[in-house]
Amino acid sequence: MRTLAHLSDLHVGKDAATAWSARRLVRALDAAGVDRVLVTGDVTDRGRLEELRLFRRIVAPLGPERVLVVPGNHDRIGEDAGRYLMAGRVHAVVSPGLFAIRLDSTAPHNRSLVDGHGLLTERDIAEVEALLGAAPAGALVVLMLHHHLHALPEEGFLERLSSLVGWPNADELPLGGRLLERLLGRCDLVLHGHRHVPGELVLGEEGDRPLRVLNAGCSTRLGRVRVMAHREGQVLAERWLDVSPGAPAALPVGGTPIAA
Repeated sequence: MRTLAHLSDLHVGKDAATAWSARRLVRALDAAGVDRVLVTGDVTDRGRLEELRLFRRIVAPLGPERVLVVPGNHDRIGEDAGRYLMAGRVHAVVSPGLFAIRLDSTAPHNRSLVDGHGLLTERDIAEVEALLGAAPAGALVVLMLHHHLHALPEEGFLERLSSLVGWPNADELPLGGRLLERLLGRCDLVLHGHRHVPGELVLGEEGDRPLRVLNAGCSTRLGRVRVMAHREGQVLAERWLDVSPGAPAALPVGGTPIAA
């Protein structure tokens, strides 16, 4: 059995408390022996290279072979630290029991702080589809990207204001529904961030291969991370690993909880 964890929106560099929360999360994941840590963007707060260096120092105990990252819109502002997080827009990583497709959903307009919405093109979808055909039999197939593919409730005043004035910052990717249709029956998990409240959507529950779309939320603010155990392409157990002060070691999130 292998394990993976999903982190997002760390915003390293925002303040000392955020960096401390990120360190606590990394220490907990390292102590738990998690095989893969998938980070779905906004690892930096203002896209500064010093923030990226700090992020890399924080995750260094996990080792580079255990961490997969895609950039988020915050990584593209400032000094555009996001350009160092991923080469190209679509890339697959194969590891024991896991086939992860990394999709960079950012775009040049993300150099502006007020343009947080992402980009998904027909070419991106075609490249993801092509990689799906190369997924090894028996592997858990995961798509990781920063921006969300389906509509989500607005979070807070700024997102409501953004929608009111017609900015698309809080909107789902316009072609997100089309990509979800192509993933159904061929992919097991979609992991994303961007929106800071965690959530889950399950598609195709009546079929043999349902698709779970998981938003990690802002991991450093929440002080917790979802950990999943999988084997032969199936998630067998999962829990929230909570590192906030006074929290229990393991909170089950459905199915059979992983022992703490």
